[in-house]
Amino acid sequence: MSKTKKVSTVLPERIERRIYLIRGQKVLLSSDLALLYEVEPRILIQAVKRNIDRFPEDFMFQLTIDEAQILKSQFVISSWGGARSTPYAFTEQGVAMLSSVLRSKRAVQVNIEIMRAFVRLRELLASQIELNERLEALELRVSDQFSIVFEMIDKLSEHPKKPDRRIGFTLEPAT
Repeated sequence: MSKTKKVSTVLPERIERRIYLIRGQKVLLSSDLALLYEVEPRILIQAVKRNIDRFPEDFMFQLTIDEAQILKSQFVISSWGGARSTPYAFTEQGVAMLSSVLRSKRAVQVNIEIMRAFVRLRELLASQIELNERLEALELRVSDQFSIVFEMIDKLSEHPKKPDRRIGFTLEPAT
């Protein structure tokens, strides 16, 4: 089995588990990317810092101490080891830009799989949105139908009003 096949069969699950929603953006952390690329985190960050003009804030940002603490508390143990600084978060565009900075065959294959993972995530979110819209439409239809049923039940359960005049044989009082 070729190395390319081995990478593509292993990575999708590993990548999808590492995509986080931070500051409203889907990102991969520098520590996770280093694991996927099989390089040390400091090497990855050094390569990025040497090419920092390629990584504007919408491509990459460093987590605040609070964000890092929240992330750590979710995992109980630090997912980025004993690093003294907070990790960097790379958006999909930032990961794509990494391919121009890290030029190994492994980096190319990992980037391809990461791009596929982001596409799968978008497709999943789109299908979920579509499903939610269909459920809301169904809920509205059912709600309208049940409101008619409830109106009918309310009408049937109302007490009938007493007629203003009496029906049937009545005796006239004697005068």
